[in-house]
Amino acid sequence: MESSDVIDYEALPDHAPLAHQLMAGAFAGIAEHSVIFPLDALKTRLQAMHAISTTGGQPIPSTMLRQLSSISAQEGSMVLWKGVQSVLLGAGPAHAVYFATYEMVKSFLIDEATSTSKYHFFKTAFSGATATIAADALMNPFDVIKQRIQLNTNISVWDTAKRIYSKEGFQAFYSSYPTTLAINIPFAAFNFGIYDTATRYFNPSGVYNPFIHCLCGGISGAACAGLTTPLDCIKTALQVRGSEKVSMEVFKQADTFKKATRAIYQVYGWRGFWSGVKPRILANMPATAISWTAYEFAKHFLFHY
Repeated sequence: MESSDVIDYEALPDHAPLAHQLMAGAFAGIAEHSVIFPLDALKTRLQAMHAISTTGGQPIPSTMLRQLSSISAQEGSMVLWKGVQSVLLGAGPAHAVYFATYEMVKSFLIDEATSTSKYHFFKTAFSGATATIAADALMNPFDVIKQRIQLNTNISVWDTAKRIYSKEGFQAFYSSYPTTLAINIPFAAFNFGIYDTATRYFNPSGVYNPFIHCLCGGISGAACAGLTTPLDCIKTALQVRGSEKVSMEVFKQADTFKKATRAIYQVYGWRGFWSGVKPRILANMPATAISWTAYEFAKHFLFHY
């Protein structure tokens, strides 16, 4: 490839087929979710600890290390992988739609050939926000199933899905969708905006550099995860309220954003909205780094080979 043909790896070339965008996005999603799943399970347990029942009157571990130690001693460390099938089933298609929508909307809003500016933070952020609306419509049911299994590890993905549908109806798979969007729209907007800005700063030439993609993805993921933790706690309360492990009536009745918010504050105070912030950051920092690195690698591989 001649030097004049250097590709800006923030977007696929105009002639790249849609299939390449979908494949790159699916690869990124599966790589991201499979690697960080145990941390995500730990975060779910911490966020739901005030709502679940206990055995033998033993206090529930309230810190990440204590929770991890308790799980390893009582259930085995592999239990943190329970439910990974659900998220992998949804992650491939959802992330394929996610990145393909992002590329499509971004190319519509920004003409790189005629643009006089290298930086388009708000247009890039809007493209990311649009992408997450489409992707979460596919991913939300799988996320609900995943979190139920993370609390009750003795049930399969299929049995969990059937139980949710029979007891709570189809709407249970989407009861947290508005809250998910309330989290993921700002998360995605800042994720794409921060990542785009960071890569243009650290890699102004725009050439493929996996180290830079990984670094910028980690920076973006950590910042976005911390900022959206309160909303994530509310989403968890909505998604796990029908689980057999949830014993407190106030959480069983938390079927709306307002009720879930009130339940968390009533039981745990303002601190409840920051439950699981450490594992959330620790999970999202490498997850976003892996996602962007895998996506850029897939684009590079598909374009050149």
